[in-house]
Amino acid sequence: MRRAWPTLIAAGMLLASARAHAQTYDPRYPVCMQIYGPVGYFDCRYGSLEQCRYLAVGRSASCIVNPYFPSRTPTPPRRSSPAAAGVG
Repeated sequence: MRRAWPTLIAAGMLLASARAHAQTYDPRYPVCMQIYGPVGYFDCRYGSLEQCRYLAVGRSASCIVNPYFPSRTPTPPRRSSPAAAGVG
């Protein structure tokens, strides 16, 4: 029995030191559904808020915009200065 304790302690330390994966938002989709309950989580696989809301009906959930989705707003064109254009 005395030999079992070091083995149990070593096994417990190995399990406690396992890498934990953080929950992240999927940056490929613009909308996430936040599901509430004993095990709450984010489900980021929706293309629009309407699609997410349609699938969230009857569930304890809400739809949010994914904060890690890269915005696809076009950058405004750069205006050249009059001196650079040869005017003036």
